[in-house]
Amino acid sequence: MSGEQYQSDVLIVGGGLTGLPLALALAQGGLSVTLVDTLDPATATGAGFDGRVSAVAFSSCRMLGQLGVLKHLAGQMQPINDIIVSDGRVREPSSSLFLHFDHTEIGDEPLGHLIENRHLRIALQRAVADEKRITMIAPNVATDIRYGGDVVATLKDGATVKARVCFAADGRNSPTRVAAGIKTVGWDYGQTGIVTTVEHERDHEGVAQEYFLPSGPFAILPMVGRRASLVWTERHDSAKIILALDEDGFNDELRARFGDYLGACRAVGPRWSYPLSLQLARDYVRPRMALIGDAAHAIHPIAGQGLNLGWRDVAAAAEVVIEAARLGQDIGAFDVLERYQQWRRFDNVSLSLLMDAMNRLFSNDIGPLRFTRDLGLGIVNLMGPARRLFMRHAGGSVGELPRLLKGEPI
Repeated sequence: MSGEQYQSDVLIVGGGLTGLPLALALAQGGLSVTLVDTLDPATATGAGFDGRVSAVAFSSCRMLGQLGVLKHLAGQMQPINDIIVSDGRVREPSSSLFLHFDHTEIGDEPLGHLIENRHLRIALQRAVADEKRITMIAPNVATDIRYGGDVVATLKDGATVKARVCFAADGRNSPTRVAAGIKTVGWDYGQTGIVTTVEHERDHEGVAQEYFLPSGPFAILPMVGRRASLVWTERHDSAKIILALDEDGFNDELRARFGDYLGACRAVGPRWSYPLSLQLARDYVRPRMALIGDAAHAIHPIAGQGLNLGWRDVAAAAEVVIEAARLGQDIGAFDVLERYQQWRRFDNVSLSLLMDAMNRLFSNDIGPLRFTRDLGLGIVNLMGPARRLFMRHAGGSVGELPRLLKGEPI
């Protein structure tokens, strides 16, 4: 039992892909931060911990640049130059009607970058280590958090943390949210996301593919080199069978969906799987505490927007709290935190439900629906203004943007 006492302006519970950038943003705005995470940082950056790759929108890249993270990602960022959305069946040609997003239509910036999650964690941890206003305590657990005139958290080793406000960034199963009595709504999709890395013969040229199959989307995400990350959606029972296949059998199933447009291909490295569901918190804030990232909303990965939603939370929350501090306001007061909730809730809920509707529309083999959605893709592809608006939405540049997402300091 350490009995050590820490005091800071902000306590963040969760040192993952949302907790770390929030700590950086608040510290660079002049606030002291204590960050508590259950995992040893070395475990969270290990090659076997998380096989996913994140599509980081161009607005999110601007934030990473402003926070000093991009300099730690040299050589690890694959630009997304084009996105092709199409519909089809296994072992059949895709529909002749498709949607093509070309980044040159909206500017010189790529639509985003594909970055392996572990490299994002490494870069964020390095940036945090350089920031003197951040104290990181890991591995450790906040076993009890009391909210009154201040936040007082008791850690597993007996240490205590005192702060003015607590942000819960501890994931979709957030113990901090549960302990605060905040309820959630949502449902299971009956789908499993299979994630693996594929090596292929030809250059992908920075083109991402979202290929809709009856069981769910099959995303081919370009990585650095002649590699791609697959996010392969199957119903739970089919996913179990596919994951249990030997190497040859797994590659046969993969090629039946991947096709030969990049030449010979094969899966390399581990296979990961994740159950897919929608979960939305009924409230984001309580006096002296707020939810952020997956603790507030966990969505279907159909368009790769989950992490970007979380980073929009980061940018908005940091701006609200830093401006309140500069005005001499109590940064943990409910009316201050309510500004963050009002800013973010509509965007999070509307995009979550849009992804839900898209998954339901495309994850089936119903003839009339197939015809309607294929026709819709073809029509949008012919409508330049609509196509460009979708690209700006995907890039996170629509609506009232926090300063960090514009690449500006708070």
